[in-house]
Amino acid sequence: MSKKKKLNSKTTSKFTKKFTPENYLKYYYDIPYEGTTSAGKPLRKLRKITCPYRGIKIIPSEMIKGFEKNLAKCKNAKDAVELLSAFKENMLPVEKSIYAIFKDFVLLNPDDDLQNCLQMIKTNCLMKLKLEEMEVLDDVDMLSRKLSPQTALKLRAKTTKCRQIILSNNKHDTFKRKTFLNSLEEIIPKENEREIFNDIKNKALFLPTSESSRNAFVVKYSKRMQIEIVRRLFIASTGSIEHITPASMGGLNTIGNFLLTSASGNRYRENMPLVEYIKRYPQIPLYMQMYIDDIIEEIHNGGMEGNETYPYKIKKKLMEESEGRIMISLSKYKYTEQEAAEAVKEFEHRWDEYL
Repeated sequence: MSKKKKLNSKTTSKFTKKFTPENYLKYYYDIPYEGTTSAGKPLRKLRKITCPYRGIKIIPSEMIKGFEKNLAKCKNAKDAVELLSAFKENMLPVEKSIYAIFKDFVLLNPDDDLQNCLQMIKTNCLMKLKLEEMEVLDDVDMLSRKLSPQTALKLRAKTTKCRQIILSNNKHDTFKRKTFLNSLEEIIPKENEREIFNDIKNKALFLPTSESSRNAFVVKYSKRMQIEIVRRLFIASTGSIEHITPASMGGLNTIGNFLLTSASGNRYRENMPLVEYIKRYPQIPLYMQMYIDDIIEEIHNGGMEGNETYPYKIKKKLMEESEGRIMISLSKYKYTEQEAAEAVKEFEHRWDEYL
């Protein structure tokens, strides 16, 4: 059996494997830690960085191995909650709310299992999740009024089918967000409808996931073992290399197109245009400033040597990608743009001499 197949196995043996920042996110959160180049490594090494999407402090990748070692020792719900307590301040809203549920559960059921906790509340959460899904489909249908009758009917056929699945309660035919998103690609809008249809696809991206909805989290992870549930709460805040301009839209694998974000912030954005993501999280411009201020402090303390131009590149990139909604201030930066470029050249010269 190949190494990849072993890592993808659903047996408990996979939990004893050695983890690296690269394979941890790839195999357990379905996103790579970084692209196909090593350009993201200077960011990956940083500590105490604010997630530019969600505003929490990112958990450094170096903590992954220690977490896995301690996770393997957890025997019951109490052990798991105690392990997670060290990362409470790093948790995102959905994960923090789930942690709070577990904390209350452990008071009465310390020797139980966290999966049982989720199964106890699953039915109620499932009903709420269905309502959340319906609300997004309502928004999609509302936007379809701007399409031609022919295109609108094709779209309504898709949303109607989704509603039928959501209401059917058929365990063998459940609503799958990804299936609906893919089905939209089957519709070919007219030339003058492309812009509104893109708006519709962006709206559909707001269908709830375990990153954005507590109800979706409960429904999904009530089927998983405790060890997977605990890992998921931790990994959401772990560092991930994010493309500002998505690779699928021509974004380059260069540090000038990279952000260090929480894994959850990265995964939930998917290919959503940054402008749309800001609509979902209006505080992103503020978080971006906090992020760049943390980066500046790291550079001033000797981190990211050879990448002193990074703040200037990111400022320009964010301005373009957000259509002017993100205006980063570099007033705290000690380097002018020219001085930063000179620092990079000096570092490259020293490195060439070393080689």
